This record gives sequence, structure tokens and C-alpha cells, in this order.
Amino acid sequence: MGGQRDRAGLARWVRRNLTAHGFLIGSVLCFAFFSWYPMVREVILAFQKTRRGRTTWTGWRNLQQIVHDPAFWQAWRHTLEFTALALLLGFLAPFLVAIVLNEFRHGQGYLRALVYLPVMLPPVASVLLFKYFYDPGYGLFNNVLHTLHLPTSQWLQSTHTALLSVVIASTWMNMGSATLIYLAALQGIPGELYEAAELDGAGLLRRIWHVTIPQTRLVLSLMLLMQVIATMQVFTEPYLLTGGAGPQGSTTTVVYLIYQYAFNFNNYGAAAALGLVLLVVLAAFSGVYVRITRRGDD
Repeated sequence: MGGQRDRAGLARWVRRNLTAHGFLIGSVLCFAFFSWYPMVREVILAFQKTRRGRTTWTGWRNLQQIVHDPAFWQAWRHTLEFTALALLLGFLAPFLVAIVLNEFRHGQGYLRALVYLPVMLPPVASVLLFKYFYDPGYGLFNNVLHTLHLPTSQWLQSTHTALLSVVIASTWMNMGSATLIYLAALQGIPGELYEAAELDGAGLLRRIWHVTIPQTRLVLSLMLLMQVIATMQVFTEPYLLTGGAGPQGSTTTVVYLIYQYAFNFNNYGAAAALGLVLLVVLAAFSGVYVRITRRGDD
């Protein structure tokens, strides 16, 4: 009797958890096929060369080839410049917008929808909009500058402003998600902290510095890490706005160079090797960043 009860209990447990385990197994298989397999395949491909249908092992030759390519260092310089500019604009702007939105007591839902609207637009539509804004002849930005009697700019056609123009467009296109995350973090701050700061005579800037930033430090640190990783993999905005390279290669990024190696030069080994270098750099940065933030928490 005891053995039958155990078997019946086991059968009930299997039936009860079969659906959950089915979903779990399916998600793991999808993740393995679409995430783990491409990463493993990229590592293998970085040390191979395919020519006329024949695949041979090349060792470190692909890595040596990309390192000796002048475009490699140019792409890394532009990628780091893009990341720095994106942090100045794309990291601070959403936080400041979230602080402003948090001060509104009415109509906040409509304002959140308005801020998030650019994220819902197709990237191609947003790029066409900014191409109109940046047009040196009839573009909106130059018309505004001309009306204000300020010097106009070539924007995407100039080596001095092309990268900054891409950063501005990218910030507008992607800041909605970060703004809502910051806004959720701000609304979780107890109001008593602001009231105590006001009683101590703290103004707006001091309340932000001594209350808002410390209370949202974990969210800010996580968003900083995610923003660096995302901006160092930028491809869509430069490719659609400037064709990828831009004037005199001024907007060539690492991911666009990977695209060139793979689809313009048919050198998949070099493309995979550059992708592997990018993976190692981002993993190293993430590890160092997490270690530093953990020490700060301790």
C-alpha cells in the first residue's frame, strides 16, 4: 500500500509540474539555440578561414589581420567617442527628464506616453525624420539656426559634427525606456526624505544631490553599465543616417566594421575575430565595473 501511495504521489507531482517543466525546457532550448550556439560558433569561426567552400584552421591569423588593419583602430576610436558622447547626453538626459516628470502631479500618464513614443516608432521612420532635420539646405535645425542669426552646420556631411549628430538622434530614439525606469525609481523614494531636506533648507539641487542620487544609486549604476554595453555595439543609427562609414570614415564603429568584414569583404573569419575582441572587451569592462560597484557597496 505504501508503495502504491508513493507512486500515485509521484504521478500527481509529475502531472502538476509537467507544464511548468515543458515551458522551462522550451525556453532553455530557445536560449541555447539563439544565444549560446551563435556565441560558440563565433569563437570557433574566429580561428577559421573559409575559402571556396573549404574551411581551414588559421590560429591567430584572423586576429593579427584585424589588429594590423588601420580601420580597426579608427573604428575603436569612433566607438569610444560615441560611447562618451552618448553617456553625456543619453545617460543624463533621461534622468533629468524623469526628475521633471516626477514633479508633475497631473497628466503624468500622458507625459510618460509622450516620452516613450520615440521608442515605439520604427527606427527607419525616426532616421528619416532626423535626416530631414539635418538636411543642410531645408532642414529644420538649420532653419532654426538661420532664424536666430546663428551659423548653420553641415551636420551629417561634416567630419566634425557627423558623430555628434548620430548621438543626438540615437539619444532621442532610445531615451524613453531609460526615462520610465528612472521615473519608477524616483517614485519609490519616500517623500519624508524630501520633506526633511526641505526643513533643513535644502534647495532643488541639494535635494537631488543628497536625496535623489543616493536613493537611485543602484538603478543609476545598472543603467550606466547597460548603456555602455549598448552604445559600444551601436550599428543601426550610423548605418541608416550616414551609410555606416560617414564622411571620411568619421562614423565607422566596431560593429559596422564587423559588418564590412562579413558582407562587403566576405571575410567571416575576420568578422568573427573582431566580434570576439568586442565580446572580450565588454566582458572585461563589465567584470571590472561590477567589482568596483561591489566594493563601493561594502
